[in-house]
Amino acid sequence: MSIVQVETAAQRDAVRSLFGEYLNWANQRVQENFGVSFDIETILNEDMADLEKFTPPDGRLLLAAEDDEVAGVACLHRIGPTSAEIKRMYVREAFRGRGLGRALLDALVEEARLIGYRRLRLDSARFMHAAHALYRSSGFVEIEPYAASEIPDAFRQHWIFMERAL
Repeated sequence: MSIVQVETAAQRDAVRSLFGEYLNWANQRVQENFGVSFDIETILNEDMADLEKFTPPDGRLLLAAEDDEVAGVACLHRIGPTSAEIKRMYVREAFRGRGLGRALLDALVEEARLIGYRRLRLDSARFMHAAHALYRSSGFVEIEPYAASEIPDAFRQHWIFMERAL
């Protein structure tokens, strides 16, 4: 397994593919759980246009591969002078259960420490039970919604907000 900071056009193409898979997966579950859907293509285009926030020095955009196959992605960006947020952490279904999510999370935590952040935050839908278990096992605890979260007020009751001190 390898985890690298995204730098090349080919790696950005892989990120787009992973973001698209993640958004389709999340949209299906949001429809099932809340009866609403979102415009995947618009969000995907916005995410790709805003990749800069996930690049050094303040952010990270990590791509994971196993046996030269792209397997997952994880992002980190600044939300305050000493705080960062984890976004779009996703492992392809065929690669789940192999420790890749843990490796990506550990890499983000280490990168956040190297940058000098003192806390990490994240948000995720309540139906993402496996993700919550991973985050809790890494020291994240639930907190109240935070201002930098992109989750609209109307949906915050269906989300979990977490934080970890570094």
